[in-house]
Amino acid sequence: MNFAQLLFPDFSLILCGYLVCRFTKLNRPVWEQVESLVYYFLFPVLLFQSIVKNPLDLGAASALVGAAVSLALCAIALTYSLPRWPWLGRCIDVRLHAASAQVGFRFNSFILLALADRIAGPQALLMVAVIIGCCVPIFNVGAVWPMARHANKGFGRELLRNPLIIATASGLLANLLGFSLPDWLAPTVNRIGQASLALGLMAAGAGMQFGSMASAKTLAVAVLAIKHLAMPLMAFGLARLFRLDATQTAVLLTFSAVPTASSCYVLAARMGYNGPYVAGLVTLSTLLGMLSLPFALGVLGGLR
Repeated sequence: MNFAQLLFPDFSLILCGYLVCRFTKLNRPVWEQVESLVYYFLFPVLLFQSIVKNPLDLGAASALVGAAVSLALCAIALTYSLPRWPWLGRCIDVRLHAASAQVGFRFNSFILLALADRIAGPQALLMVAVIIGCCVPIFNVGAVWPMARHANKGFGRELLRNPLIIATASGLLANLLGFSLPDWLAPTVNRIGQASLALGLMAAGAGMQFGSMASAKTLAVAVLAIKHLAMPLMAFGLARLFRLDATQTAVLLTFSAVPTASSCYVLAARMGYNGPYVAGLVTLSTLLGMLSLPFALGVLGGLR
């Protein structure tokens, strides 16, 4: 598989978003509105449609779900442990770690869904939708908990209002109840899904920021190493442990290696933490995805 050709369409859209935001009148305030449109409407519709489109076999998906949830919990635990490492902990600001820990385990759903169909077809898209439905609540708890603890804020409301959780939970329920979209509505929903992927990728590029991480380079290296090296390696081990087939392994490896969620910045800023620093981590993670995805799918996937 030519991974450069596979990844080029998505990363070219990210680059387009960056260039349009920096060098035209469609500047950052415009793209903030685009992000809201994608996050609160277009993307939830895509998730719901991806889940209800094909009947869900929970028995067949159980191994993949188990591997994905195990990967999520391991990545969260590893990222949380950074301040306790004897040779690293003294170099880490605890409050800054609380804001940036989420970068080490969250994932960009736009990029993941955009890649899934090209990697293994519609079946992979359904697998990804199930992974998102199971792991988004876990990752949101993992992201919000340390910041809520340090800021003395509750996080239950943040989770219940998350549009991704609402969309995936309702999609899974509709699928299990046998609901399917009417034929007359399917073309409209498909177009909404296509728009969400293109705009989501461009919004990820528009949100990239450079030069904001000089204050805590050690923390940045540690968090990004977990995201783009440790997670693919753990995914490879879990794929073998759970005896996943070739398609499931490809989906899990892709899930492990995609860049972190662009909403990390929004969450950190909204909860009163260092937003620009987190935005810098998101930017570097987006760029590192061009290395970690070929590493996961080409190198580790070839060892299966």
